Amino acid sequence: MSRIIFTIALVFSVHLGIMAQEFQGMAVYESKTSTADFKTRMQGNKDITPEMQKNMEERMKKMFEKTFILNFDKVASIYKEEEKLDSPGQNNGGMRMMASMTGGGGTYYKNIKEKAYTVDKEFMGKEFLVKDSLPNLKWKMEGETRVIGGYNCFKATAIRPVSKTDFRNFAPKKEDATTSKPADATKKTSFMDQIEVPKEVAVTAWYTPEIPVNQGPEGYWGLPGLILEVNDGKTVILCSKIVLNPKEKAVIKAVTKGKVVTQKEFDEIMIKKMEEFREMNQGRPGNGGPGGMGRP
Repeated sequence: MSRIIFTIALVFSVHLGIMAQEFQGMAVYESKTSTADFKTRMQGNKDITPEMQKNMEERMKKMFEKTFILNFDKVASIYKEEEKLDSPGQNNGGMRMMASMTGGGGTYYKNIKEKAYTVDKEFMGKEFLVKDSLPNLKWKMEGETRVIGGYNCFKATAIRPVSKTDFRNFAPKKEDATTSKPADATKKTSFMDQIEVPKEVAVTAWYTPEIPVNQGPEGYWGLPGLILEVNDGKTVILCSKIVLNPKEKAVIKAVTKGKVVTQKEFDEIMIKKMEEFREMNQGRPGNGGPGGMGRP
């Protein structure tokens, strides 16, 4: 009798192990980034006509409003922007470059067990494979709760360092009218001198223990439940759909194509290339001075 009970228990435990391995989920996220800083800058630029401003705002809306798909299991996940057909006449190379700078472009693979991530990026016609450790966010559990998509969620907050190559955090430098001096035309300025990038931002996340995986959008992870919403003050990423154990299983594996670099190395490459791009375009009509960012 004891042997039968042991056999049943063994089969049951093996079954649970297989179920844990086979478990998968799919979540759809809508990402929106505030463009208020850039709109204010454009409104103060005399070189930009109302028609140009309207076209630029439409392009920015496409860049800063994205849909992503997260496929996840108990250990790993892949996060990728939803594929859309390119518009006729669209500068594909330029849009891919901007996608890399606004949180898109590539497949973001996270492995919670290994605490590592891999993401493929295409920049200036070259393919890179960024491989690094997952950011160790020190989440603070808050007491607030809310319901998102029918799931009970809990609030958590953290301070996250900001990437120097995430265009969503860029803002034109503000000049103090009382202390600013006329620009020295002979003094060479860099791309990074033209913008303000905060060193860190406060992040608010909402997670649901009803889906007990340490996953979330982009590089967010480490909470006792799937993260359904993230807000860093400028970008809001909100889950709009969840499917557990879908009929068609996704292949959750890291991509392998591209030159392997660390996140720091990739950031340095991007900053260098953006500076070269700025110098190439400096002085062209309509660029509005250094960096092509326009003057008020």
